[in-house]
Amino acid sequence: MSLTPRTRLDLPLAIVVGAGGMGASVARRMAHGHRVLLADIDESRAAAVANDLAIEGGSVLPIACDVTDATSVEALSQTAAGLGGFRTLVHVAGLSIAADSFNKIVNVNLRGPALVAQAFLPLASPGCSAILIASLAAHSIRAAPAELAVLASPAAPELASKLAKCLAPSNTTAQMAYTYSKIGLIEMARREAAAWGRAGARIVTLSPGLIATPMGALAYEKSAGKRAMFERTPLGREGTMTEIADAVEFLTSDRASFISGTDLLVDGGLCGALGYPAS
Repeated sequence: MSLTPRTRLDLPLAIVVGAGGMGASVARRMAHGHRVLLADIDESRAAAVANDLAIEGGSVLPIACDVTDATSVEALSQTAAGLGGFRTLVHVAGLSIAADSFNKIVNVNLRGPALVAQAFLPLASPGCSAILIASLAAHSIRAAPAELAVLASPAAPELASKLAKCLAPSNTTAQMAYTYSKIGLIEMARREAAAWGRAGARIVTLSPGLIATPMGALAYEKSAGKRAMFERTPLGREGTMTEIADAVEFLTSDRASFISGTDLLVDGGLCGALGYPAS
């Protein structure tokens, strides 16, 4: 079998965790110059995306992974090691407030990527990058010291229960679980930048604002706040999954070689606008 530019075994390996709408968009972009290992809790969903990208010439291997299960995550990292290691890790998988479960949202959105980053750090080498999808929501409140202390151990099995104990009962909602999980993710990238840097690698978070995705549509329907945010977005529209893939592509490239331990907002100017009265 002849090897096309997209299926050559010498192409670097990109790990994309999450095969939903945004994950599929990122996988498509990464497949332009990488072999892709596409992980999802639903292997059939990952396989469907892999089949679509194969038609386009991509080389994508689907694999099942439950990011909240350390054994499953370790198996993913070992698969990557068996494929020669990785160049790029993009963690997209997450739950919106539509999941409506405090513990589940915290575990998937924060403990999951913490376990993934922890498992892949030993494989990191010079030039590698890890991009973790956070959210504009993380910029909406300031966490208290006690909350930050809990979030500082994001891989802990009891993370969700400890966080809930820090909050008033009225705040143990899906919205607060989502917000605090994304705060924890940004804090983790800042904290872990030194460890990744010792390997010559980078770790960054990317915070989308209102993005047109199926998951985002569900959250929009459930939240009047989301509708108000749309009206405050300076660019007057939602972002697209292609625009998120554009930002991910930049962050994983050599053009971003001095960017680490920070968060990139891709929100149409909304975070800045919320600091000023509506006009």
